Amino acid sequence: MENYTALSLLREVTKSLNDYFPSQEIQSLLKIIYEKKLGLPIHRVHLEPNASINPKDAEIIFDIVSKLKLQKPIQYILGEADFFGLNFIVTPDVLIPRQETEELVDWVIKSTGDKTNTILDIGTGSGCIGISLTVNLKNSPVTAIDISAAALKIASKNANRNNVSVNFHLADILDLNNQIPNEPFDIIVSNPPYVRELEKAQMKSNVLDHEPHLALFVDDRDPLIFYRTIALQAPRILKPHGSIFCEINESLGNELNQLFKFHGFKEIEIRKDLNGKDRMLKAVLR
Repeated sequence: MENYTALSLLREVTKSLNDYFPSQEIQSLLKIIYEKKLGLPIHRVHLEPNASINPKDAEIIFDIVSKLKLQKPIQYILGEADFFGLNFIVTPDVLIPRQETEELVDWVIKSTGDKTNTILDIGTGSGCIGISLTVNLKNSPVTAIDISAAALKIASKNANRNNVSVNFHLADILDLNNQIPNEPFDIIVSNPPYVRELEKAQMKSNVLDHEPHLALFVDDRDPLIFYRTIALQAPRILKPHGSIFCEINESLGNELNQLFKFHGFKEIEIRKDLNGKDRMLKAVLR
């Protein structure tokens, strides 16, 4: 293995990825790789360009690069992802936490303030929503459910990793006879599957080929199934005047507005994410 400096390795990795990713994405990948694997913030490379790189570290980085070329997400390669200032274990059993979902968590926290609320996280996956809320809302206990036992194992590890206690429970929200511990709740928060099958063609292969389809896709014939089922169960699992916060498909905001109105919700608000897309909904049960 050639002896690399911080700058020469950066140039070699950039060159190697040029044919696979746009330049902005390469910069994001390099930032993550250098910080996670070398403990070296990327801006320091140009301050210390001749810093030597351990040959074993260089070998690890080139192995990461080879997997990136196969379109494997960097978070699955590293086995971790950052979300809302916390660090989470991620495997192909769970979705990779995304910036849009951080915005949803932020909305819940700012809406809650200092009040004590009981919270239900539906479809918790890695646990990123429920755990982030638990860390930031000290007096609001969180119950989190998922249909995947494998996902719940990851979520439980993530709760331990971030030193919090969340009540995880295996449940299928589409089963109208399910019994959820601690119901009813003051707040429901959910990032359910909402990508329609017809939208697959617009998705990148690093998502399509690696992330769990169970957590991503819904049938084109009934894309609102999760929201409708949650709304149907709201009189049981949500307290009167309780709030629901959901991440949504940018193309279905109007339909979701009508759906929640029909099921007895008021004060329905749809918010755009940082990219200007309708991505979040809040509604209050009458």
